[in-house]
Amino acid sequence: MGNGIFGIGISGLAAAQAGLVTSGHNIANANTEGYHRQGIIQSTSYPLRTGSGFFGQGVQVDTVMRVYSQFLDTQVAQSQAQASYQSTLNAQLSQVDNLLADTNAGLSPALQDFFAALHDVAASPASVPSRQSLLSSGSALAARFNSLNSRLEEVRSGVNAQISASVTEINSYAQQIASLNTRIVTALQNPSQPPNDLLDQRGALVEKLNAVVGTSIVNQSDGTINVFVGNGQNLVIGQQAMRLAAVPALDDPQRLEIGFVLGTTTGRIDSSLLQSGSLGGLLEFRRNALDPAQNALGRVAIGLAQSFNDQHRLGQGLDGVLGGDFFSVPAPAVTAKTGNTGTLTVSAAVSSIAGLTTSDYRLAWTGANYTLTRLSDNTVTTYATLPQTVDGITISGAGAPAVGDSFLIQPTRNAARGFAVAITDPMAIAAAAPVRTAAAGANTGSGAISAGTVNAPPPPDVNLQQPVTITFTSATTFNVTGTGTGTPLAVPYTSGGNITYNGWTLQISGSPAAGDVFTVTANSGGVVDGRNALLLADLQTRATLAGGTASYQGAYSQIVSAVGNQTRESEVSAKAQESLVSEARQAQQSLSGVNLDEEAANLLRYQQAYQASGKMLQIATSLFQEILDLNG
Repeated sequence: MGNGIFGIGISGLAAAQAGLVTSGHNIANANTEGYHRQGIIQSTSYPLRTGSGFFGQGVQVDTVMRVYSQFLDTQVAQSQAQASYQSTLNAQLSQVDNLLADTNAGLSPALQDFFAALHDVAASPASVPSRQSLLSSGSALAARFNSLNSRLEEVRSGVNAQISASVTEINSYAQQIASLNTRIVTALQNPSQPPNDLLDQRGALVEKLNAVVGTSIVNQSDGTINVFVGNGQNLVIGQQAMRLAAVPALDDPQRLEIGFVLGTTTGRIDSSLLQSGSLGGLLEFRRNALDPAQNALGRVAIGLAQSFNDQHRLGQGLDGVLGGDFFSVPAPAVTAKTGNTGTLTVSAAVSSIAGLTTSDYRLAWTGANYTLTRLSDNTVTTYATLPQTVDGITISGAGAPAVGDSFLIQPTRNAARGFAVAITDPMAIAAAAPVRTAAAGANTGSGAISAGTVNAPPPPDVNLQQPVTITFTSATTFNVTGTGTGTPLAVPYTSGGNITYNGWTLQISGSPAAGDVFTVTANSGGVVDGRNALLLADLQTRATLAGGTASYQGAYSQIVSAVGNQTRESEVSAKAQESLVSEARQAQQSLSGVNLDEEAANLLRYQQAYQASGKMLQIATSLFQEILDLNG
């Protein structure tokens, strides 16, 4: 019996010591990231059977288990992935929102200054200083377009840099997880004896990985985990880590995509499938905020340049020369996909600024037809031949395509970057109209002729400035003579009705008498004529963009509003997601976290158990000594 008492006491000492060590370990790791509190699992030793019944043999420590819930840990990882996604998206959106909505650095004040200078020219068309001021305001407007685009390009470069850094971080975490998988397999000789600290380290790495890119985890029977990203792309398989890479897009070298390395080749992951983690936030920002904002800014630049140029070419400068282009803007960008094997070359040109969208397009050859995908909404249109016109863009091609060849068409992406003033001579500003109308002094009727306007679109009719004479043969008919008119006779007259020849339109009102004469001639002395400048100034409020629903300022305001709304939505979502992370982590910590008060109580409990087991050994020793003394 004495030997039994010794064994029971020793087992009690060992169990109490294990409890003390475990509680101490918990206390030491109370602030360790990813740590789950541990506890000993103990059971009664197999009893000794005697004639007097079964006598207990003490206690044994079966294992040390961590307090862990896969459900709660998965909730924390997933909520953290979404929180990182939202916070990253909001941080990036805030940059663009602050840039575009700035009352001083945005486009609005530059537009206002330019058209204010244009009104000055309309009021004083012969004033060279006013004309020079208009050119300066035009240059400032161009510089503002360039500056805004440059800042957006800096943001784009920053996104690329962060994507590269994220890929490096993902690869590092994947390698560490694979290494821990190896150590766990080695340590897990007995499934009932888990290597708790290694499991916690791996769990912490998985949580950090989820903050960068959302993952899905599959537990394996040997204790390892498999990690997948995107639509099931392998990242960690058992003890092997795969490698991702940031690679240029095949049809846009300036755009980094996520690829996975397979030996000597690199596959690609559809960025739309990476919808969580900070990497998903970066890709979402670029796809649905940065690209549309930069394209929309380019659309304003193209719309302003083309509509202003069209009207400017209908006017005449102080030098008597018909107006040319006031602004210059790049043509739509077309990039052939790397690896195209055909000889097809594709070009694009703006045919209608009203039809322009803020989308990019992808043209591909299937072997039987061309497919044009509008990337903003993935609308696909099929064509048998080129050229074709869609959304205000005429797409042309030359050469023979091969199956699989594709081209990225960006109608507006580079417009703001290349927007510039095309003229330097203030005399060349076409403020005047190129034609002048007059009524003969000998007219006896009450007919009055309007100043006349030049018909759009440019270029003007070649006979625009040829002299034309309108002679009334009666109160209801007139004859027209002049080069290019065809000399029509007995034209019916309607008071106030349009009379159009040689690319101009005018109106005669009132009641002309037979023999009354009206003339249209070149505006050779139009130094104080500001009619075309007034028409140019009218463009400021004319709805020329977005299907004829928005002015320049209105289209820019749409950009500011869209980005502002996205920023506000992401801010609200980010705050909500942070609350979800806090709640998930609180639930997890309530189960798995270390409670120092509880551990302090455990220390006292195990201390008392240790002392009691020691007292048992002391008593057993005393009894054994009594027996020895009796036998001595």
